[in-house]
Amino acid sequence: MSSSTTPSSSDLATSSPGPLQSDLGKTTIADRVVQKIVGLAAREVPGIYELGGGAARTLSAIRERIPGSSQASGQGVAVEVGESQAAVDLDVVTEYGMSIADVAKSVRRNVISVVEGMTGLQVTEVNLSVVDIHLPGEDPDDSVQPARVQ
Repeated sequence: MSSSTTPSSSDLATSSPGPLQSDLGKTTIADRVVQKIVGLAAREVPGIYELGGGAARTLSAIRERIPGSSQASGQGVAVEVGESQAAVDLDVVTEYGMSIADVAKSVRRNVISVVEGMTGLQVTEVNLSVVDIHLPGEDPDDSVQPARVQ
């Protein structure tokens, strides 16, 4: 009778550490870091007008008017980050006339590629919620009338 040994979970963990673990230490990535990466990656996709729901976009518009402030890159982004995986939820505003299905596919592809490339985390899911659609001429800057006199 031959004896076979099954490797224990601790043997598996030490024999194939993830990209964030080595014999010299462990790297952890904060949720906020992944959130910013996701926000920037999503904004790169044509057809994405903005991230976030109505309240988040209103606060962002107020923040933009404050000197020295910057745009919140994590607005409309929620992430869960584990030791080797991340899950993403996005609230997006798409451009009118763009295929929402195609935009969603492109966002997923870009977010997964960028997050996995920059962090080494495996992205398990990217959930999109289209909360609004941007219509041409809807920009706040479009409503500002030019001065009648100089």
